[in-house]
Amino acid sequence: MDKSNGQSAIAIDHDVVIVGAGPSGLALAIELGSRGIKCLVIERNDRVGYAPRAKTTNVRTRTHLRRWGIAERLAKASPFGVDYPSTVHFVTRLNGPSLAVIENASNCNPAQNKDYPEHGQWIPQYKLEQVLREHAVSLPSVTIQFSTKFLSATQDGSRVAVTFDHRNTGTPVVITSRYLVGADGAHSAVRNVIGANMTGTYGLSRNYNIVFRAPGLAQKHAHGPGSMYWQVNRSVPSLIGPMDSEDIWYFMPTRLQDGFKITQESAASLIRESTGIDLPYEILSSDEWIADSLIADRYREGRIFLIGDACHVHPPFGGYGMNMGFADGVDLGWKLSAVIQGWGGPQLLDSYVAERCGIHESVIAEAAANHAVLSNDLWQEDIEEPGPTGDAVRRALGEQIVTLKKSEFHTLGTVLGGRYVHSAIIVDDPEPAPPHNSQRYAPSNRPGCLAPHVWCTDGLSLYDKLGSGFTLVCAPCAEARDIELARSEASVLGAPFTVVSLSPSEASDHYRSSLTLVRPDQYVAWRGAIWQNDLLRKVAGWDAPIELITRPLNSSRVPKELQGTDE
Repeated sequence: MDKSNGQSAIAIDHDVVIVGAGPSGLALAIELGSRGIKCLVIERNDRVGYAPRAKTTNVRTRTHLRRWGIAERLAKASPFGVDYPSTVHFVTRLNGPSLAVIENASNCNPAQNKDYPEHGQWIPQYKLEQVLREHAVSLPSVTIQFSTKFLSATQDGSRVAVTFDHRNTGTPVVITSRYLVGADGAHSAVRNVIGANMTGTYGLSRNYNIVFRAPGLAQKHAHGPGSMYWQVNRSVPSLIGPMDSEDIWYFMPTRLQDGFKITQESAASLIRESTGIDLPYEILSSDEWIADSLIADRYREGRIFLIGDACHVHPPFGGYGMNMGFADGVDLGWKLSAVIQGWGGPQLLDSYVAERCGIHESVIAEAAANHAVLSNDLWQEDIEEPGPTGDAVRRALGEQIVTLKKSEFHTLGTVLGGRYVHSAIIVDDPEPAPPHNSQRYAPSNRPGCLAPHVWCTDGLSLYDKLGSGFTLVCAPCAEARDIELARSEASVLGAPFTVVSLSPSEASDHYRSSLTLVRPDQYVAWRGAIWQNDLLRKVAGWDAPIELITRPLNSSRVPKELQGTDE
């Protein structure tokens, strides 16, 4: 029963229908299914093949996998092992000299880190999708239906009628759901249903993704293992790197001229010319794609939503795209669940657009800046000349490359430091927000920020202790009466609620506030010294003004190391 609108009599086939079984759609399905929400995922394709798409699963995405209990499963699916170095090499050609090296791209080093519980992982997207699919279908309330084409949808105030064609029978099938979500990519049919338009810059560059098999290629060059090799030369500037086991690689020539076409026959010649290595290259696939920088002018119409590439598209430089769509699915998933289960109010769904759009805009700008400097933009005369002349050019260019491109591969400030602002379900704080730096992450328990990660004294991650709903993280100075007020309000609201108490050492760096209220998506909704009446109703999306409670804080209970102002 949808308690938020009193709907109970209308027959509903599914709570949510999701169009698209890529990472964003699967993330949404898992988030819903983990909470017992009945959902159907329909996908027109069978999601198989070698198409490279994304290859970086960042630390934030893997943290969600940890929350769902499948992070280790993805680690085991890595074709090269999680210890494989995510080093980015800049070279003239694979058989030519090195220009620059950037290590630990996307934080893939598996060593424990204080800022996050899960490292990034270099792994083909299709392997991530397989892990997600297997987990999704294991959830009793999730159904995935492939070879199913979405046709149309209509909605009223209580439900959505979704029409699709299963296995191209030519016989339309109509089902009803409470909500419909378009996770169907850049050419979204659901986006057309709500009349949304993509705005921004089309046609930044023409590119090809080529996947090929080349036995022995890794042993034919002297640069050492890496996840990506930027080849900077005049003839075929490009990106190349290992993609999967059995000697499978990817190759992407950059900024092709209009009219230039790559065929199965010419692709092998281009790889041979770009690398300087003569091998029998077996071409497995070749797909043209256009780099755009676009965002939808609306993400929602009534009960129909857009996530992932259906509402934002940008160049794939920086590894943001797939991970950002994944985060869309998580964000919308817990909010839809809360509303369907009755403890989430109407402003909760409004907040999806308000919160995610700001993140998308900032990340799109970063990706476009990364795209502005590709292999062909780095080329210089004499870069391949032997002797002192070439050495001087390569040395100077290497320094420029590190200056220009390091921020593309060290992005922890963007991955973990994105902040929700101007949100109706976050209680803002008068303290200035930490300045944004795409490379350096500054943890803060300020509302709107990701709850800072802490390794607890028992060896567990703080994130492992957060509940499926709201969690009240308590410093040692928290008053028992405040905790009981919060529990009582959660009980009345019917919201899942967990209390986590920190030791002085655990709270000392980032949780100096007595109380920090963390949302289901691990973002901070509020912090303070004293619980405020109706606080939980407000952050759960109900139009509830907070009734301020004022009383002196019992400073005698505040450990000396925690005394002082909040961060």
